[in-house]
Amino acid sequence: MFLRLLSDVRWWTVRPRWKSTSSFRHTTTSSAESSTISLPAQAQVVICGGGIMGTSVAYHLSKLGWKDIILLEQGRYRLAAGSTRFCAGIVSTVRHLSIELKMADYSNKLYQQLEQETGIKTGIGYMKTGSISLAQTQDRLISLKRIASRLRYSVMGIPCEILAPKQVSQLHPLINIHDLVGAMWVPEDAVVSSADVSLALANAASQNGTGVQIHERTSVSHVMVQKGCVTGVETDRGQIKCQYFVNCAGQVQWAYELGLSNEEPVSIPLHACEHFYLLTRPLKKPLESNTPSAAIVDPDGRIYIRSWQGGILSGGFEKNPKPLFTEGRNQLEIQNLHEDWDHFGIEPLLSSLLRRMPGLEALEIMQLVNCPESFTPDMRCVMGESPTVQGYFVLAGMNSAGTSFGGGAGKYRYLAEWMVNGCPSENVWPLDLKRFGALQSSRTFLRHRVMEVMRTALIYDLKVPRWDFQTGRQLRTSPLYDRLDAQGARWMEKHGFERPKYFVPPGKGVDLLALDQSKTFYKPDWFDIVGSEVKCCKEAVCVIDMSSFTKFEISVQSTGDQALEVLQYLFSNDLDVPVGHIVHTGMLNEEGGYENDCSIARVNKRRYSFFMISPTDQQIHCWAWLKKHMPNDSNLLLEDVTWKYTGIALNLIGPRAVDVLSELSYAPMTPEHFPSLFCKVQEMSVGYANGIRVMSMTHTGEPGFMLYIPIEVQYALHVYNELMSVGQKYGIRNAGYYALRSLRIEKFFAFWGQDLDTFTTPLECGREFRVKLDKVQGTDFIGRDALMQQKQEGVCKRFTMFILEDHDTDLDLWPWWGEPIYRNGLYVGKTTSSAYSYTLERHVCLGFVQHFDEETREALVVTPDFINRGEYEIDIAGQRFQAKAKLYPFSSVFTHRRRKDEMELSVVCKSRV
Repeated sequence: MFLRLLSDVRWWTVRPRWKSTSSFRHTTTSSAESSTISLPAQAQVVICGGGIMGTSVAYHLSKLGWKDIILLEQGRYRLAAGSTRFCAGIVSTVRHLSIELKMADYSNKLYQQLEQETGIKTGIGYMKTGSISLAQTQDRLISLKRIASRLRYSVMGIPCEILAPKQVSQLHPLINIHDLVGAMWVPEDAVVSSADVSLALANAASQNGTGVQIHERTSVSHVMVQKGCVTGVETDRGQIKCQYFVNCAGQVQWAYELGLSNEEPVSIPLHACEHFYLLTRPLKKPLESNTPSAAIVDPDGRIYIRSWQGGILSGGFEKNPKPLFTEGRNQLEIQNLHEDWDHFGIEPLLSSLLRRMPGLEALEIMQLVNCPESFTPDMRCVMGESPTVQGYFVLAGMNSAGTSFGGGAGKYRYLAEWMVNGCPSENVWPLDLKRFGALQSSRTFLRHRVMEVMRTALIYDLKVPRWDFQTGRQLRTSPLYDRLDAQGARWMEKHGFERPKYFVPPGKGVDLLALDQSKTFYKPDWFDIVGSEVKCCKEAVCVIDMSSFTKFEISVQSTGDQALEVLQYLFSNDLDVPVGHIVHTGMLNEEGGYENDCSIARVNKRRYSFFMISPTDQQIHCWAWLKKHMPNDSNLLLEDVTWKYTGIALNLIGPRAVDVLSELSYAPMTPEHFPSLFCKVQEMSVGYANGIRVMSMTHTGEPGFMLYIPIEVQYALHVYNELMSVGQKYGIRNAGYYALRSLRIEKFFAFWGQDLDTFTTPLECGREFRVKLDKVQGTDFIGRDALMQQKQEGVCKRFTMFILEDHDTDLDLWPWWGEPIYRNGLYVGKTTSSAYSYTLERHVCLGFVQHFDEETREALVVTPDFINRGEYEIDIAGQRFQAKAKLYPFSSVFTHRRRKDEMELSVVCKSRV
């Protein structure tokens, strides 16, 4: 019996059979040669790590024409001696994020043709055997249906099918289907040998005079940096001067340690845990050759299963994970760790495996593999250039998906092209290293966070909306946190900041404690609570603590027009405005895409001094981008003042906001002094507190003000208490970010990181009025040429609002994000964000519509007429709902007038200068 065999094998160890079947031909310093062959003195690129990530980067850089590349591997025996050789070898495209789906799809196609290209067999060979993802619950099946909609109807068109339980048993006879409600079948998923894929990539990179040199048994101690740029690396065999360094130093802990060892530390947040899987001896009755074996994933059982050399490989993610390497780099290369049968046997992984495949009970176990695997704080890999060191790139933290992502992560459009062209050709922000801050690199934080992501099986999570982590919380809070928490605030975390989602009314806290982690694809329990907050914002007045927004001050150290010219070059709108006025603008890249969407106010009488407000998670990215593009002699001083003020501290929203603020300040608040259509900033007193920056904008389209309060805690508490006290007669109440989301989406407001990204231009999202193509004296700005060309040729995608017409809010699945959009039955795009509009009593989705040639799939120009003449549907987990497309919010007349007034006032503003 299977369980009896456990006690027989726990005291002996079988060495894993990871010996390569390939004939490796690259020129490398192997074990005997490493001490006699010296390293080159210099190179263009040095890559640290000879696993699947490092070899993929080398392969793709050589494909792009770079020839002076050195790859260093510290392993004593050969490449792929680290975590790569322990990979399960599953190549699966079942991913929730579009960028991850594209990387996995590219990896699949690359591995399929790699043997033919290199002449090297990839171990067991590439086998396209398909995969089956199982669902034990209806929520899990809904999650799979959402993925299937994206796979099947995306531009890539990956085949997949939702199965009934009986169909599962027909595909794989060993699977027990008694507790299943359905499954998803992806026939093009595959299995490979990860170690031999790495060797094939390395061979392809180093042969035929590509200029890639590979040196084994060479450890990198640190990267040399001068004036914020990479200048070389220090190894145990000498120095190498270089312009670029790529940290692929293992998905375990070395990438983290190596980043901190630099003269200028680079924060790479990942942490290793032990990961277990079983290897069995061959089945007595082999499976049929067409049996799906790329992966049998049972996320509710927390396990995966695949065939392996005639037997079974099965692993999973236990509820009691074991972090390791908590004291830093403590061994040279990865070994198979202690088998630890007690840990694996006590956990439900073994019982889940037997329940899913009862026929394995009599199968003989060959080995329990215990290998280290690294995880990141949000279960997404990290890639990209360091925000602190130019030329320092990172590719690490694959979260047990290294084989699926390995080929794609180093691809032309991702890291390799990023290095060669200065930017990737896809939106990689969800994976960008700069999405993390320094606070997320604490070893204690990482240890606890990765335990949570494994314990909650986040790698198999339903990906239901609004997931909130529980570890590493309350790191960054506003002075109002305790006061708001006592009033029923339920919290979400963004870039380490605590932000209120909504407020549970008094007396309902006990009944609604589960609201924080309400996991449902249907109408959430907080629906009525958020609805009451939205109503108050529209009819009375609400206060939202928005402390988390990023804030910079940009000032001129000396007078002169040169500094203004630099600012005009960095931002797309005209910043030459009078003191006290606000400009909504963007920081664009050379292609005209948004690097940042922000509001900038000129705040005092010094000729050029500006206050800049950006999205919360832009703190690192925005700072790095500005520092990179500011000339050293520009006389501009950039200062992060996010903590100087409590944030966009208090957002006072609603028609009675002016009444509340008028009673608390001597400054006139009439429309003549504070025009709502032309944002204005003024320092004023509120109650006893002075020096408060008040701006007539709300980020929602509703009337109101932003109050920026100095850092003193009592200032914030005093102002808040005064607002709530005076506001009682006007019906004031607290509100959270869910209400803000509903308000901004029904007003067709796009947010960076959700709707806008580096591949979205102002012309594509209806923000032409936030761009000044003809600044004074022909001032140029980054991205202007691309916008001028796009204006002449037309846009190939257009930001559109969709109002669902036949959708039942109470009974139907809700749209959240990423749903396919159909025009006249053809796929034209996907949603980027959505919310229920309590005003329209309908769901509103925002997304981009594209126009494809039906035969060639070439992108064509999208005109307003094309948008208006189409019949639209939104696909929610396979069910399509009719939708009305609009290029302006429902109050379109007001919107046209508002934009016209904004442009006219901008001209008036310019004339005052």
